[in-house]
Amino acid sequence: MKNLSHIINYGDMLRGIKLMKSKRKCCLEIPKKATNHTKKINQSVYKKLDFNDKRERKFAERGLLVNARQLEIKDEAGKVVWSQKAYDFINRSCCDTANPSLWRNTQLNHLAGLFKVMDGIYQIRGFDMTNITFIEGESGWIVFDPLMSVECSRAALELVNDELGVKPIKGIILSHPHVDHYGGIKGIISDEEAKHIPIIAPVGFEEHAISENLYVKSAMGRRASYQYGTMLDKDERGALAIGIGMGQSVGTISYIAPNDWIENTKDERTIDGVKMEFQLTPETEAPIEMNTWFPDKKALWMAENCTGTLHNIYTLRGAKVRDGNAWANYLMEALAFYGSEVEVVFQSHNWPHWGNAVVKDYLTNTAAVYKFINDQTLLYINQGYKSDEISNMIKLPAELEKVWYTRQYYGTVAHNAKAVYQRFMGWYDANPVHLNPLPPVETAKKFIKYLGNEGRILRKAKKDFKKGAYQWVANITNLLVFANPSNKKARNLCADALEQLGYQSESGAWRNAYLSGALELRHGLSITPEHVAEMSNDILREIKPHMVLDTMGIHLDTDHAQHLNSIINIRLSDADDYVIYVKSGVLLYQKGTQVQDADATIKLSKRHMFLLLSKSGIQMGLIEGLIQIEGDESALLAITGHMVDPKPFFNIIEP
Repeated sequence: MKNLSHIINYGDMLRGIKLMKSKRKCCLEIPKKATNHTKKINQSVYKKLDFNDKRERKFAERGLLVNARQLEIKDEAGKVVWSQKAYDFINRSCCDTANPSLWRNTQLNHLAGLFKVMDGIYQIRGFDMTNITFIEGESGWIVFDPLMSVECSRAALELVNDELGVKPIKGIILSHPHVDHYGGIKGIISDEEAKHIPIIAPVGFEEHAISENLYVKSAMGRRASYQYGTMLDKDERGALAIGIGMGQSVGTISYIAPNDWIENTKDERTIDGVKMEFQLTPETEAPIEMNTWFPDKKALWMAENCTGTLHNIYTLRGAKVRDGNAWANYLMEALAFYGSEVEVVFQSHNWPHWGNAVVKDYLTNTAAVYKFINDQTLLYINQGYKSDEISNMIKLPAELEKVWYTRQYYGTVAHNAKAVYQRFMGWYDANPVHLNPLPPVETAKKFIKYLGNEGRILRKAKKDFKKGAYQWVANITNLLVFANPSNKKARNLCADALEQLGYQSESGAWRNAYLSGALELRHGLSITPEHVAEMSNDILREIKPHMVLDTMGIHLDTDHAQHLNSIINIRLSDADDYVIYVKSGVLLYQKGTQVQDADATIKLSKRHMFLLLSKSGIQMGLIEGLIQIEGDESALLAITGHMVDPKPFFNIIEP
């Protein structure tokens, strides 16, 4: 079957979507220079942190066998899907337009190549946002987390073959269901080869791998363009590292289903003579995740639960809030299980840490940060403070602030505290004024009407900009933009303020968000997909029937389909049957049953269920004989006729 990804715009589901850079207008000094206020703030970082502490750099460089700083990976068509070469500018001293701490982290993430962790354990770092790890067995390799793109993992395997000798893949471990940890699997192994080796994952992997980006695929992809800075140039005034890597590759996403499931902590496997013990860590960095202990090597794989940076309890692209308390407790559990023996800890991002005392501190300090954010936020909640108040109040304890590997390069204490508030208290702050506020545009227009004319507001905002009050200037000028998007002076001043906030940010994700907003305010959303990760049919075929039906319900515009009432049987040739009930335009369903007097009966296979997600998919299925309909065919077409395609390029920084 030909590639059917276009049927549900699957490429937009990827949180790593890459958008074409907007056409830059000929403007003097855009992006602009750092202001004196920003320069002072960035210079002050040198006094807060010990830049003479070189231990993290030594760990990042340790074991380097092949340097790949000039790496550039292309697909068969010649498209660059990953580049370390683009960041060569980072080898200079920090500039005024970057937080020195983030600059330092970017330099360490620019250390790319083949590394020896210890005898029998090798990592290739800097070939994607994620590391790919090769564990040497008696006759071949056990591979952990084969990157996001096929092209990147293939390049990594080629480097291993060239430097360490050609050996077969004897097993694959998928630590958790984020696409940058499994999407490159077909770069190292084929479907046929996969039938003969174990592909191990925590139980529930498939459900989360497919669903996380399915239900809100376009929204998550659009927001990800801000988080990962995919519209930004890679330079001193553009995108830097994001703490867990440089960014995301834009090659081909593949998928091979796991065939061996870890169901309990302490479950063991031996592959090609390598003994492994697994620790399940649900509701940490992913809904399901697992660490791995190598008893014969005294080595501990921490998946993405420790990453050499503060991670996200809530990620800016959008996702379910994670459990900071559970995260801390599982790190302490790992310490209890393996702390007396462990000599090296390594993971799917950044570099390992060596030495028993160092590893114990690494796990303990990382756990302490997540536990602090969780507990201190709850303390403030019980004192009556609201989300925005807490995010401005909460600060790490002084000693934890000094720890380089828990600095805020990806997640931040501020937005993680908001995540804890959201997890326990939800969106409502108990102030009844906020129960049902006016929508943003109407609110903005009312504010401007009360505050006075736009010119007067802009004059005041410019004075505050000169004082360095960039957050307030961004707030007030963005109100002007929402009230009157054509106000170019407001757009430009808002962009100027966001830009300075970006230059000051230690978090790469915050920097990208600020600078992306500034870019769109100045140049608009004149973008088209140029560098989009290409999704193969693999995941489409693995979508569970109930996920397809849930997605149909999400795409069905009930406001315009309230007249629809129907019952449709779905008879699957290789899975349980379903019944769809449409009640006043709301799609409901039941599993394992059929209705005798249904309006129609649809016959197809489970692997072709995704064809039901659009009218074009159904038509293709009928033409190719993949779908058969008995009864009233219009009952199904009436549903798909009211399904709305997601909008991948909606506005964010303006109405």
